[in-house]
Order: sequence, then C-alpha cells, then structure tokens
Amino acid sequence: MKNKRRFNPPPFKTIEAASQGDTFAINAVLRHYDGLIASLSVRPMTDALGCVHMVVDPDMRRHLETKLITRILRFQVA
Repeated sequence: MKNKRRFNPPPFKTIEAASQGDTFAINAVLRHYDGLIASLSVRPMTDALGCVHMVVDPDMRRHLETKLITRILRFQVA
C-alpha cells in the first residue's frame, strides 16, 4: 500500500474569493499548491556530459498552473 501525502486545502474564504475572480486569492491558491505543482513538474534532463539530473520543467509547470486557474474560475461555490 502506498503512503499518500495529504495536502490541506486553502481556507474556504480564499477559495470562494478566487472562484469569483479575485486575483489576490487566485495567487494565494497558486502559492498554496506551488510545492505540489513543482513536484509534479519534475522530469529528467541530460547535461552536456551525459549526466541525468531531475529538474522542474517550466513548460509543464505553467501548464499545471493554467489548468489550476481554469478550474478555480469554473468552481461553483454553493
């Protein structure tokens, strides 16, 4: 059985404000999930000497941030 890390969500008021388009709240949500996004964006890169290094892919990072922002704006608060 895998050991899954649990991430606490940002406060409800922040999510509510972000879903209404508040840029400060959207940035707060992005900062909250910054570590998770960075860990999901890691991929192997080979340097000039042939050594493999794990680095954050900036294109993948931007893609994940864009998807998160899109989902935040679509989120309906009851």
